[in-house]
Amino acid sequence: MDNKIVLIILAILLPPIAVFLKKGAGKDLIINIVLCLLFFLPGVIHAIWLVTK
Repeated sequence: MDNKIVLIILAILLPPIAVFLKKGAGKDLIINIVLCLLFFLPGVIHAIWLVTK
């Protein structure tokens, strides 16, 4: 439970790092990096969705 709270905070501040810690290097990380480069908010939403599911 405590780890999930840290991941959610990290997903808000640095979304690709939270996705990397949760899923590792893969397609989810690439998708999140692209979303963060285009616009920051979709990257945050994607990271929070991955961390909480």
